[in-house]
Amino acid sequence: MSCESVVETHKTLSALSAKVLEGVAAGSSTIQLASQLYLSRQGVEYHVNVMLRKFKVPNRAALVSRVYSMGMFDHTAWPPAVLPEYIR
Repeated sequence: MSCESVVETHKTLSALSAKVLEGVAAGSSTIQLASQLYLSRQGVEYHVNVMLRKFKVPNRAALVSRVYSMGMFDHTAWPPAVLPEYIR
């Protein structure tokens, strides 16, 4: 496996994780996201915590900042949308 493959795999998100991330970036609460995505509150927290570890950040604000800085969001859209090339 090449180094590039490792980087690409590391940056990709599942479709559901991408939706959770978009909601976090838009400022939605855990309960709002759970309702919108038909998940439990714990399910949303699970996806958020996986992304916090994946991107090595301490909190939601830092997660959104890191993802923006990596160019994973469409910077021309509001609410934020994860670009399709980062969704597996």
